[in-house]
Amino acid sequence: MKNRILLTGASGFIGTNLLEDLIKKGYEVCNVDINAPKIEERKSVWKKVDIRDYDELEKVVLEFKPDYFIHLAARTDLDGKTIDDYSSNVIGVENVMKIIHKLPELKKVIITSSKFVTRNGYKIKNQHDYCPHTKYGESKVETEIRVWGDAPHCDWCIIRPTSIWGPWFGVPYRNFFDMVMRRMYFHIGHIKCHKTYGYIGNAVYQIEQLLFTSTPDKNNKVFYIGDEPAYEINEWADEIAHELGFNIPTMPVWFVKCLAKFGDFLGVFGIHFPMQSFRFGNMTNDGTNDMSNTYEIAPEIPYTRLQGTKATIDWIKKYEGK
Repeated sequence: MKNRILLTGASGFIGTNLLEDLIKKGYEVCNVDINAPKIEERKSVWKKVDIRDYDELEKVVLEFKPDYFIHLAARTDLDGKTIDDYSSNVIGVENVMKIIHKLPELKKVIITSSKFVTRNGYKIKNQHDYCPHTKYGESKVETEIRVWGDAPHCDWCIIRPTSIWGPWFGVPYRNFFDMVMRRMYFHIGHIKCHKTYGYIGNAVYQIEQLLFTSTPDKNNKVFYIGDEPAYEINEWADEIAHELGFNIPTMPVWFVKCLAKFGDFLGVFGIHFPMQSFRFGNMTNDGTNDMSNTYEIAPEIPYTRLQGTKATIDWIKKYEGK
């Protein structure tokens, strides 16, 4: 018999790619999402449900009787002003954890958190060490706390996607490709900046490896999703530009700092300017995550960064041509 895999949020970026791969491998799947699938043909496995609606969510889950459960559904933008704006993240996971207890045959549960439970550059001490700097990050801290407080009876783990990119992605990581492709991106002096990013094909592989591999150690339940080693952003931008047949210019550091201050000034009046101090800091400060425990379970990354870059450029060109 086919294993039955239920995914919440499989109409989103990561979920779209994961759902496609699971279907290709012959699994029976169900996508529980308030939004329709990005791929029209996948409406046949879609159940329109708001994960904050406990009764409706319970009904769909218990009818499907999954062998495996992947909880991806969440609000993921950074625009919320209060944690209540992210009720889907907090109430949603509370509902999921309650329903899981009603699935005695369930083999494994993966709950999706985020790298934003800590700020960039923060060195975490253990899997319970948090340092969020956004309301979205705070909501994901609450997500993790609720999982630990109502742990499933079956095997389980928490994943923290890093900056995942590739076909079907949107803001903010789509913005990087768009800026390079429109020749609006530039290097800032000779500053080197390293960040943990992850191509979606590799993220799907890592999630599936974690889904079908036992993770019983309570001291090792949290896994970052991303590529290793961390990317040097200038090198990656040059790689994208090379595929498109041009070179990226370099701007002096002092000039970009002036632009950032000017952008801050315009921001006071509600005027958006592409360069501000926040973005300058993001472009010049490292942001890496420890991938070691993930790579112990998923050591054979299937795609190089260049392969992912080429596939993503092709997808953008195809998508924009529709």
